Amino acid sequence: QVQLMESGGGLVQAGGSLRLSCVASGTIFNINSMGWYRQAPGKQRELVAVTSGGSTDYKDSVKGRFTISRGSAKNLMDLQMNSLKPEDTALYYCNVHSQCGRYDYSDCSSWGQGTQVTVSS
Repeated sequence: QVQLMESGGGLVQAGGSLRLSCVASGTIFNINSMGWYRQAPGKQRELVAVTSGGSTDYKDSVKGRFTISRGSAKNLMDLQMNSLKPEDTALYYCNVHSQCGRYDYSDCSSWGQGTQVTVSS
């Protein structure tokens, strides 16, 4: 079982910055990817950024503004968000894809509870 805890959300004015953090704990086998998703009211959850095997990918609208990174401890992940816009307002979720068991190589997806980011205009 993988538990994820997000932190760092809050209220910020447009143009400001926030840094989100995610800590993975519990029984963790090989982490294949870590990523951030967000869901705004009335909208579907969407991928914001993902990192896997040293590569990263971003939603087009956040490229150049957001940076995803893994900590030296591989169970840590951050999302640096700069030049925030009101349309970035959403509940942000940490997601991890990992091996399900020591000898179970299937993929398991785990989610955090989310951290709220609100950007005022």
